[in-house]
Amino acid sequence: MLFQGAYSALATPFVNGEVDEESYRALIEWQIEQGIDGLVAVGTTGESATLSHDEHKRVISICLEQANKRVPVVAGSGGNDTREAIELTSFAKQAGADATLQVTPYYNKPSQEGLIEHYRAIARAAPMPMIIYNVPGRTSLNILPQTLAKLEKEVPEAVAVKEASANLKQVSEVVEFCSDKFQVLSGDDFTVLPLLSVGGIGVISVVSNIVPAMMSNMCKAYHGGDTAKAKELHLAMSPLSRAMFFETNPVPLKEALKLMGKIASDEVRLPLVNMQPDNHAKLKVVLKAAELI
Repeated sequence: MLFQGAYSALATPFVNGEVDEESYRALIEWQIEQGIDGLVAVGTTGESATLSHDEHKRVISICLEQANKRVPVVAGSGGNDTREAIELTSFAKQAGADATLQVTPYYNKPSQEGLIEHYRAIARAAPMPMIIYNVPGRTSLNILPQTLAKLEKEVPEAVAVKEASANLKQVSEVVEFCSDKFQVLSGDDFTVLPLLSVGGIGVISVVSNIVPAMMSNMCKAYHGGDTAKAKELHLAMSPLSRAMFFETNPVPLKEALKLMGKIASDEVRLPLVNMQPDNHAKLKVVLKAAELI
């Protein structure tokens, strides 16, 4: 499948410590109405680290049910324990996800060969398309372009990478070393447009939670040859992208969604806490300037 365009890495709303299914379904419906190209359930932005396995599976199921095949759904099912990743990926496959998002194992810090064996084991147990998620800032581990090229050849299920290193030299080498069929997605809202220019095809985005049409239209404009329009949208989103990282993601995002009336609560799970007052005030200024509140 082709992961072209903008996929939203969905926030997982909570109320009183529990998953807020009503808000989650409403957020998904609004995303689709706004023209988002695809959805990602239970990624980093979805607070996968603090969801129980039962909650993890339920959130994937809700997303699939609500999307109802109108847009592709990618299920976050990675982890730093290969057995856990296999369990969650097996569920995602059975539930009907179009693909899975597989983070590089954090904390363990395996070798490059260990990474290949990790993904090979997942693919053998639950064969389906997987997007490799490279986010060195969170995992302290970088999957190298040469490793991705080897992985593509040896594990056919590895069809794409979500590249969140913000390293355009590395992105360019991934495109160079891998085949034309291997898909490169931005995992960093600040570098979507530059990544498209060196051969990327889209983004798994945080900011598209609040401006799905804008991010989708930027990708469409670029792929349609209207680079001036793509640049205009890129620059228009830049203040919002910065605001989403005033504090650790998804803390500002959930506050923005609440202020916009898209979710009922800005609740996050410990060890995350809600925004500090000064950053909250800064966020409101940016949202008002963008006419989102």
